[in-house]
Amino acid sequence: MNNYVVKKICCIGAGYVGGPTMAVFANHCPNIKITVVDINQERIDAWNSDDISQFPIFEPQLDKLVLNCRNKNLFFTTNLEQSISEADMVFISVNTPTKTKGVGAGKASDLKWVEASARQIAKFSNSHTIVVEKSTLPVKTAETIKKILLSSQENNLEKTEKSFSVLSNPEFLSEGNAIKDLENPDRVLIGGDDEKAIDALSEIYSNWVPKNKILKTNIWSSELSKLTANAFLAQRISSINSISALCESTGADINQVKKAIGMDTRIGEKFLSPGPGFGGSCFQKDILNLVYLSSFYKLEEVANYWQGVIDINNWQKSRISRLIVNYLFGNVSEKKIAILGFAFKANTNDTRQSPSIDVCKDLLEEGAHLSIYDPKVENSKIIDDLQNDLNKLKVNQGYGYWEIASSVLDAANGSDAIILLTEWDEFLNIEWEKLIKLMRKPAWVFDTRSCIDYKKARKAGLNVWKIGNSLI
Repeated sequence: MNNYVVKKICCIGAGYVGGPTMAVFANHCPNIKITVVDINQERIDAWNSDDISQFPIFEPQLDKLVLNCRNKNLFFTTNLEQSISEADMVFISVNTPTKTKGVGAGKASDLKWVEASARQIAKFSNSHTIVVEKSTLPVKTAETIKKILLSSQENNLEKTEKSFSVLSNPEFLSEGNAIKDLENPDRVLIGGDDEKAIDALSEIYSNWVPKNKILKTNIWSSELSKLTANAFLAQRISSINSISALCESTGADINQVKKAIGMDTRIGEKFLSPGPGFGGSCFQKDILNLVYLSSFYKLEEVANYWQGVIDINNWQKSRISRLIVNYLFGNVSEKKIAILGFAFKANTNDTRQSPSIDVCKDLLEEGAHLSIYDPKVENSKIIDDLQNDLNKLKVNQGYGYWEIASSVLDAANGSDAIILLTEWDEFLNIEWEKLIKLMRKPAWVFDTRSCIDYKKARKAGLNVWKIGNSLI
């Protein structure tokens, strides 16, 4: 039997995974027509904008790839039916947030968009379609997708030649480095039980990825590998953050400790940078999925272990908030505090689960006046993330308030303290002599990313707290 030939690809979901992934695919596969489809008209319009600053996602080099391929072999549209009906291969790259209610609330993934996508594929496909899970999904999700697709075959009133293969192809992208990760991945993981479908997807990747980096597994191993990879990375962050607190109490220097343990080849140096806690769309969600799955299979010790990683992360964020209040004489009510950075990490405009949100909310609870500046996060995102607190201000006397600043200088003007929460390049070489003239004395800087030149800040007259160090 002949192998599957993929000439047209549809990707459902134009977000942080779908957009960059399909841009790289289009760049390396000029003979394949790639259509990214989303029901959000505003997002599709942004992708089609001539102004790259309007693109819904910021990633280094992404704009160049999109402009190079858009309207040639890369298209963005809301026409779901046509996009699916024409496709030989459909990627599901939709959001899978943690459930907020019902069975598994607070831990299990909400798969409503995945199920909706599967039903749309079942409805609009016309021939054999390879369906690829790209979203981060809990183990056994492919089974649900298969059942929906099989049901459509059995109830096919039009008697068209519909058939499906389901693959798992999880993304291992680090936001801020997504294009680099896609161009030169550590591995490409493809899970499934249809060898021809696996080979078809493998052939696409082999246009730029060495074949020895393409790993083929069964579908369950692929799904679980994604959750496990993110859990292990998050666990390293929680581990180093727990040690950063110990360093501050004992007089050790976290950067010296980090260097010493990172030189051990069994440990390695990556993901050992202390910070205010991990954020992003995947780490917390994937660990909570592991907790839920472990509890479901009565592995309570396993569930408790991974829950501890989440607990340390939450503790780190609240610890930093309390520490700031304590150093500002136990009171931040009506004090202006400059927040530098709102994205959960540098080189992305993603604020999902950002530690900045939690730190800001804690300080607002204490009555602080926050002036927030981030060079890439849209004002509307900051407003959305803190909207509940804006409403709370109307009813709670003594609750703080916040505003969006236009620059570092604007945020620092009249402030009692600066809190650096995202390690943007713009913040690494701040002219502290200029800033302190705008601040109220005694002026503080709290560096939660251990990235500023604290000697220059101290020389300018600021009091400096740097994560993982006793008071400098």
